[in-house]
Amino acid sequence: MADWDDLRVFLAVARAESLSRAGRALKIDPATVGRRVARLEEALGARLFTKGPQGYALTDEGERLLAHAERTEQAVEGALDELRGEGGQLTGQIRIGAPDGCSTYVLPQVVAGICDANPGLEVQIVALPRVFNLSRREADMAIAVSRPEAGRLTVQKITDYHLHLAASRGYLENHPPIKGMADLKAHRFVGYIADMIFDKELDYLGEVGAGAVPLASTSVTVQLNWVRLGAGLAVVHDFALPSAPEVVRVLPDDVALTRAFYLIRHADDRRVERLNRFADLLTQGIRREVARLEALTGA
Repeated sequence: MADWDDLRVFLAVARAESLSRAGRALKIDPATVGRRVARLEEALGARLFTKGPQGYALTDEGERLLAHAERTEQAVEGALDELRGEGGQLTGQIRIGAPDGCSTYVLPQVVAGICDANPGLEVQIVALPRVFNLSRREADMAIAVSRPEAGRLTVQKITDYHLHLAASRGYLENHPPIKGMADLKAHRFVGYIADMIFDKELDYLGEVGAGAVPLASTSVTVQLNWVRLGAGLAVVHDFALPSAPEVVRVLPDDVALTRAFYLIRHADDRRVERLNRFADLLTQGIRREVARLEALTGA
């Protein structure tokens, strides 16, 4: 019979696909992680992982155990929530995956406020231009710019946000005037690397009708820095503009895009009150912060 502590180690290895990464997450050394996995395999009479070039992968038996282990994890979390009481402070570690625009310009102040009110809470923000695998528990929840089409997930719309074409004042002073959409052909664009756009909602320049993008990055922070330096035009989040006062909107009546943030969670986490409460605070905080920042731009 497997005990919860061994299942906890199993879950960490399944999600990290590495003994060393699992050990860091659990704050135990990798050798101990390996011994615990071996002990669990012996107790169950089944091999749970195969080791390959990419790390530790679940066997068929491991995949079957994963679902049971996650249900056990959620039951334990639920019991702890009841013991803490719904009115108590949030504690423990929560990891959020988010696109880098949100994680750079919105999440820091929102999360800091939540942690100020809950000193025992640890929040990790993973800011990457990619889709997170919540089934593998790469994050406890993720913020996305479109609704996922598959998976046992819950999806909640957080808020709309807005984007406009923008350039630095210096760029506009030193380049041909822009009075209409046709004038954009004479200007250099900054944007995403076309074959690395992971979500169609991020293909802003396709809507603008821009051709080549000689300055491209997967990071909106890099893009905005190019714009600040006077390197070209880009579609910029309105909520990022307060951090770049030298950048102004261009043709705001002609180029005005609206997108949305969605909170994505694993369906089984509906029963974890701690995550429910954090999700409510996060959602409310993002709505307020996006509205506040956009109001500063006159959007």
